[in-house]
Amino acid sequence: MRRFATRARLEAGDRTEVAEPVAGPVRGHRTGRRGFMFVRTVYATGDPAGLDTAIRALNSEGHDLLEERPGYRGAGVFVDRDLGKLLTVSWWESEEARHNSDEVMRERRPALLEPFAGTVAVENYEAAVFHTIQRPTAGGGLRIARVEFDPADTDLFADTFHASVVPRLETLPGLARAALFVDRDRGRGLVGTLFTDRACLAASRAAHAAIRHEGAAKAHVAVVGLEEFEVVHADAHAG
Repeated sequence: MRRFATRARLEAGDRTEVAEPVAGPVRGHRTGRRGFMFVRTVYATGDPAGLDTAIRALNSEGHDLLEERPGYRGAGVFVDRDLGKLLTVSWWESEEARHNSDEVMRERRPALLEPFAGTVAVENYEAAVFHTIQRPTAGGGLRIARVEFDPADTDLFADTFHASVVPRLETLPGLARAALFVDRDRGRGLVGTLFTDRACLAASRAAHAAIRHEGAAKAHVAVVGLEEFEVVHADAHAG
């Protein structure tokens, strides 16, 4: 059973999905907001020369494996071809669905990423905010900010991102999607902004830096990493 409610804020054309407060305590006997979807990220680094082989495997066998798993709600594949980095994000309708997919994906992942991956890191998050303007396309750009915060400030972070940061992000030309992933137990998160093309991604850097500075101060978060990727594939749906 899903332990959270979701709401689409449609006032004045708002297309953001935000978690609703749950009626009772959940995991760890804490009350508060829970993600409307749950995500798994896989971050791999390796020889750039092997990257295309991994991409082909993920887009064929990897895609089929995910589609067969109950509760699957889409995935994204993002790369840095110069440095040899690959980021995948899979979306799940519940923590249970994500957990149930772990065993199969954990067993098959090494073969899918060979011979590219030298290091692999897997993390789980809640999708606290998911705002779509237009569908991302292959060849677009992704900017990821890695953040740390006091776990007690998780809901403050999500509310600030939705109310203050998203409206300013919408002013950036070429913005396709913005999302906030949080791990409320460890006080870590990812802020992802997708752009329709790499030119818009590059052109947004100065304005986005100002938005990031102001938002981080208001939400009491520290930005500990910043990366950019090419969009190979990006698809996620809340329904």
